[in-house]
Amino acid sequence: MKNKYDFIITGSGASGLILAYRMIHDDYYQDKSILLIDKDQKDSNDRTWCFWEKGQGEWDDILEKSWKNIAFKSAVHSETISIQPYTYKMIRSADFYKKIHAELNQNSNFSMVYDTVETIEEIEDVVKVQGRKEAYQGGKVLNSIVFDNAYRNQRKYPVLKQHFLGWFIKTEEDYFDDQTATFMDFTVKQQNNTRFMYILPMSKKEALFEYTLFSEDLLTTEEYESAIKKYLEEKGITKYTIVEKENGIIPMTCYKFWEHNSKNVLNLGTVGGWSKASTGYTFMNIGKKTKELVDFLKTGKDLNTFHKTSRFWYYDLLLLDVLHKENGIGSKVFGYLFKRNKTHQIFKFLDEETSFPEEFRIMASIPPWRFIKALLGRIF
Repeated sequence: MKNKYDFIITGSGASGLILAYRMIHDDYYQDKSILLIDKDQKDSNDRTWCFWEKGQGEWDDILEKSWKNIAFKSAVHSETISIQPYTYKMIRSADFYKKIHAELNQNSNFSMVYDTVETIEEIEDVVKVQGRKEAYQGGKVLNSIVFDNAYRNQRKYPVLKQHFLGWFIKTEEDYFDDQTATFMDFTVKQQNNTRFMYILPMSKKEALFEYTLFSEDLLTTEEYESAIKKYLEEKGITKYTIVEKENGIIPMTCYKFWEHNSKNVLNLGTVGGWSKASTGYTFMNIGKKTKELVDFLKTGKDLNTFHKTSRFWYYDLLLLDVLHKENGIGSKVFGYLFKRNKTHQIFKFLDEETSFPEEFRIMASIPPWRFIKALLGRIF
């Protein structure tokens, strides 16, 4: 059959591209045909990815900027912190796309097709991917495209959004400490939500300011931009140029996306539940999950057995239950978290690498009764 492949990856966002990148660098896949389908080629700065990491990493050659210090600000606690042994790192998507595509295009067993995927249908031991232009057949399909709103239409698991709008600005005079990223500044008015300013200085005259919320409802563009403008004015920054804008929405939910996986179809990235539900951080999680997946695919096991639920899923669920019922409590929760714990320990916890005794100490540092109430609500 024409358009028949061993593996088809649908969607060329971070998860689809990193998976393809890992596959072409693994000898097992050198004689396997791999197809990546998306409606168009991504090559612009349509997003920014940030993450913390120990030491050197595999994406260091395309870093836009990195920081050894972060600032945290809230009514409960404020400080500027060295995050060693971690470094906070930033990648612009245009550099990421360029790097990945350059390497993919050097492999004869890899193909890229620009087509709009309309349906994915599993028929016995093959999967049919129907595009607007043509149909494609794969032995295994790894999908990162959202086809329905099932997670939004259910009520068992709360769905918040991490939503933001950012301005890349350039000032006339030196203003920024380009060695320190502002991780969360909760001193902005909360308005019964979890709201903070996120600041990434690229130089003493250039920085990204993002007004970010963890909440159910989006704001108008004017509301995000008014908040950034007011924040800049309060910091005495009045003479600046807006060089670029970006915005985004990341679902924050413990909805069990993996229950939609099947024998030969696996969902990736956000649609696979790979975003960290309590924070929205996704990039490094994708890196870990794709490494696990390229090894798992070699086993030939059904793809619906790939996911394993860990205790960290339950921790995230309790936090989201609390923020869903009392969205304005977020600044206190994160304030006590940073006040009573070392930052490297927080990062280790968010990376899901802590032991249970370490996790108990972290959870005990946060005012407990709301979480106990959420736990009892889940049990009963």
